Amino acid sequence: MNILKKLSLLTALIVFGVTIMSYTITPQTIEEKPLGEQQEFSIRTIAFYNLENLYDTINDTTINDEASPIMELKAHKTEAYYKKLNNMAKVISELGFDKAQTAPTILGVAEIENRQVLEDLINTDYLKKYDYGIIQYNSADKRGIDVALLYRKQFFTPTMHKSYDVKLYDAGNRVYTRDELLVSGLLDGEMIHFIVNHWPSRRGGEAKSRPLREGAAKYNLQMIDSLQKMYDNPKIIGMGDLNDDPINSSMKKILKATGEKKKVKEGGIYNPMEDLFRRGFSTLGYRDNINLFDQIYMTSPLLSNGKNYDSWKFFQANIFNPNYLTQTSGQYKGYPFRSWGDAGFTGGYSDHYPVYVYLIKDR
Repeated sequence: MNILKKLSLLTALIVFGVTIMSYTITPQTIEEKPLGEQQEFSIRTIAFYNLENLYDTINDTTINDEASPIMELKAHKTEAYYKKLNNMAKVISELGFDKAQTAPTILGVAEIENRQVLEDLINTDYLKKYDYGIIQYNSADKRGIDVALLYRKQFFTPTMHKSYDVKLYDAGNRVYTRDELLVSGLLDGEMIHFIVNHWPSRRGGEAKSRPLREGAAKYNLQMIDSLQKMYDNPKIIGMGDLNDDPINSSMKKILKATGEKKKVKEGGIYNPMEDLFRRGFSTLGYRDNINLFDQIYMTSPLLSNGKNYDSWKFFQANIFNPNYLTQTSGQYKGYPFRSWGDAGFTGGYSDHYPVYVYLIKDR
């Protein structure tokens, strides 16, 4: 099956998010529960979305934002900016809305220029009622793009956050890339740690750039090791656009992540996106390949034995790819409906689909 056919097939597989205050789960949704038994859970959605070059229209002389798609427009920059904001906000607001009537509790984002674009984003009509907080640092990335964490103040209280300057080198030369953001806080009173990533691209080829992403993964590993020394069995969730698939060396060799729950060692990393990738799901099309670069992974304390749900546990991972987020015609038919193309602003959304996981616990 060629790439366009495989990606077109994915457009028919609409996977819905769930972000609800409570939810009744039957034996069909959790295999370990005894037949005939139902259980009511609280559920939170943790999501990640690459917002594809969300820059403002103001020239920042300290970074190379002149090369951003919106700054290259010859006219109608303001209209494009607000249309882009509303498109992003619409997607975020619909993650889980069909059942929860609410938006994600935690959202990691990538490819944003600064804090102001996030302020504008959370103050759109789609999102302002959810009262999101923002954690963002300016990174050393040469294009001036950053990662950030948005959180619902009603449910999550940050207690610590830190930006890690990722210092990587190619042939002795510094590669200026995005920082890695660590946020610790209380999710409904329980301590959980979040790491938001945007690892170096595959520019120059996968093999040549592989050591850069392995280097970025090592920063994750150092953070996880530090947290495991500071806390007893910490619950850690990593997320981001990794520019690698779940089976690549950054995940398998460096983080030693596995997609099989039974193989996760104590303190080890479970990557539910690996199963989705092996089943043919993707979050973007890159050079005529299907890739699942957008991932969410977690440490073993978030896994349940099927009986203990007295604290937050992983339930399920998904990709949000409704039809309107997919290009329906032209050269990129079947790919995510991106915002920027050769002709400028397309009116689309992002060149990535968002991903999310559910966390559940007993009510």
